[in-house]
Amino acid sequence: MTTRRDTSLGLLAVAGLAMLPGRAPAQGLPPTGLQPMQLPAPRDDFGMSLAQALKMRRSTRDFAPRPLPPLVLSELLWSAYGVNRPATADRTAPSWRHARETEIFAAMADGTWRYDPNAHRLLPHLAGDLRAQTGVQSYAGIAPLNLIYVSNADHLSGVPPQEQHRVAAADTGFIGQNVYLYCASEGLACVFRESMDQQRLARTLGLGETQFITFAQTVGYPKA
Repeated sequence: MTTRRDTSLGLLAVAGLAMLPGRAPAQGLPPTGLQPMQLPAPRDDFGMSLAQALKMRRSTRDFAPRPLPPLVLSELLWSAYGVNRPATADRTAPSWRHARETEIFAAMADGTWRYDPNAHRLLPHLAGDLRAQTGVQSYAGIAPLNLIYVSNADHLSGVPPQEQHRVAAADTGFIGQNVYLYCASEGLACVFRESMDQQRLARTLGLGETQFITFAQTVGYPKA
């Protein structure tokens, strides 16, 4: 029988390996102690008017460590890149030629998860707390959530290689603005950013050769 102590030791061991420079997580192995997380359904009506949200939209760099409740996390991810037309599985943010080349990874204190928009759930990707790796800023390791935007060049086969990052950056920007507007409407703090050691973070996440990180976005409650 697995005890809480055994689980904690397993989490620490995986986290320690992930933090080693140049070390990628073992492929094909489920993250220790993590299970898929089914998100609650977003409310049919939430937030403030678009005009009010645009007035309130801003970047914040001081965060409280308070975790986000499940419903807030659910609505945040749905607003970012969720399915808003179930019949066609289309999303809340556009993408170049319907490529959908970008995925959202959610780094939290208990692990890193990959958002599955179609099932509206979080799939475990990596155990351990790697929030501090998502940015050079100290607040990245304090805020409860860091969204990591990962694009895949395989979905951009019609774009010249030298243009793929530009297209992915534009698509990521649409997602990031959705996050900004949700945060503004719900009194959350967030900031969209690029400053990070992308190569190290990609190794830690075990990304494939055609995957690349575009940006990250820190989300949480504003520091009082």
